[in-house]
Parts: sequence; C-alpha cells; structure tokens
Amino acid sequence: MRWFVDPWSASYASAFESVPDGAPQSSAQLDLRVEREPEAWEPLHAPADLRAAEVVLLVDGVRRNDALLWTREDDGTSYAGLAASYAAGVVRCDLRAGAAELAGARVGRGLFTASPSAAPVRHGAIVYEVHRQGRGDPAELQAAVQGPLTELEVAVAVAVREAADALPASNDGGDLLVIDGPLRGRSHLPRAIGYVKTHRKQYLPPELSTVVTKLAPGQRTPVFRLGTNWHRHSWYLRLPAQGGAPWAGIVRLECSADLAKPSAVALADLSAVTLPRFASSPYKDPRAPQNLAPVGGLEKRLRAMLGDARLLHRALVAGARAPEATVPV
Repeated sequence: MRWFVDPWSASYASAFESVPDGAPQSSAQLDLRVEREPEAWEPLHAPADLRAAEVVLLVDGVRRNDALLWTREDDGTSYAGLAASYAAGVVRCDLRAGAAELAGARVGRGLFTASPSAAPVRHGAIVYEVHRQGRGDPAELQAAVQGPLTELEVAVAVAVREAADALPASNDGGDLLVIDGPLRGRSHLPRAIGYVKTHRKQYLPPELSTVVTKLAPGQRTPVFRLGTNWHRHSWYLRLPAQGGAPWAGIVRLECSADLAKPSAVALADLSAVTLPRFASSPYKDPRAPQNLAPVGGLEKRLRAMLGDARLLHRALVAGARAPEATVPV
C-alpha cells in the first residue's frame, strides 16, 4: 500500500467526491462497445499524425447568491426567494498565434421564487427578473439558477461563433468548443464537448475503472455511451499531473449521443491532443491540472463582472422596499 497526495487543494475537497474503489455504482445505462469490446479496453493514444485544434473556444459560467428574500402575500402566506447573479463567457485560444482573448461575456440576474405574485426587483439599472419555480425549497431555488446560466452560456457561445463566421478571413470553421461541465442542454452545439473535472459518480464497472487509473498523460479510455435522464458519448482522459495519485489529472469528457461513432471517436482523439496543453499548474491554481488555465482566468474575469456583492445587497434592500419604483442608484 502507498499513499499519494491529491494535487487538488484540500479546501476544494477532491476531484473525486467519493472513494474510487468500492463506491456505489451508478445506475446509468452503459454501452461499452461503442469503440471497443470491453475485454479489449486499454489506454489509447490519439493517432500520431493528428494535430491539435487550431482554435479552441473555452466556455464557462459563474454564479453567486446575492440575497435570500421573503414575500408577504395578500392572503398572509409567505414564499422564499433567491436573488442570484450569474455570468457566462468564452475564451478564444488561437494555438497558431499562441494567444488567448475574451471573445464574449454576458451577465444575468434573477429572482427565483415560487411566489405567484412576485414582480422583478428593480433598483436603478439593476434588475432581477423573476424566474418562477414550482417549489420554494431553498435548495430547489439554488438549483434553479443553473437553467438560466446554461442558456446564457449557449447564447454567448453561439454569438462568438456567429461573429467569427461573419469575418471574411475567418478560419474558425474547425474550432473546438469546450464547455466546462456536463454537455446537457448544449449537446446541439456543433464540434462541442463537455468537460467534467469533478467525479461524483463511478460509471464504469470496477474491471474497467482500472483502465482509467492506468492512463498516462495524454491517453484516454475508449469511447462509451452513457445514459441517465439524457444520453451522450463519454470517455476519460488524463492531463499532465503531479503526485501520482490514481485519479490525479483525470477528467471525463462527453459529446452528443447523436454523433455517429467515427465522429465521436474523432472528437475523443482531438481532445487528447488538444486539452493537455491547457492544463493548469499547482502554483497558479489549487484545482490543477483539471481547472484549465484559460478557464481559471475566465472565472476571475466573470466574477468581477458580477459586481460588488455589498452594493448589490444594498440595491436589493432598497428595491424590495419599493418594488414598483425605480430608485436611482
């Protein structure tokens, strides 16, 4: 038996949120024969002549809870409300020029509540639009923020691609779109993969999970099909990592289940030759190497765009006192 130090900072728990060996198996439907028969699974290298994508679009979003509100209805009942700010952005990485830039970003604010009479909370130019929910449980309200955030990520990604396609000399038709997190709700985007860096469930059977832990940096598992309440193709990839822990540097990637097998395998190979070069360093990011370096910078930029939390809380207090009025900030 040997001990390994997890490269992630302990303040972020672990990239694997349950014990890899012996963890309860996911109930997801699996098709392990998409690329290879299970008995032939082994770590795979991308073709030696395959080049990385020339342009990579990295998409991420951030969110923040600004305040918890309560209503007083005309009939005396009360409902909880969550005021949240969220932002989404895209970093365009041009590997030909060795440059990265913020290609687009947007901010949204919402009031999430089950109140039937809720109106937007306004204070000057700040508006928290109502997102009415069926249930008012605080945990449900927090989970509800993900829907509008996903929509914002899609809108920003589509806008960035449309702007690039409109340029006369654009060569971005072969770009790779990498979405931080599962691909759910975004699988219709072309040339898109979801990038999952935290492993909450163990999808593979134990005998195939050992293939994951045998991966060398830049190697991937065969592609398999994964189905829960939605379906996608998926594979595991190891990024360059320090420490030697069995799951160090492991990320799970996914693409649309509508893609034919050759297209899914081609995306898997492209990810293996492209993503390792974006791996972050421990001295720069406590979630290295999985939190890709450009994404770490994007997160900082987006959090700054959310605005000062104290000023927003003050605006919410003022706006809640006079919800029908617009008060200058």
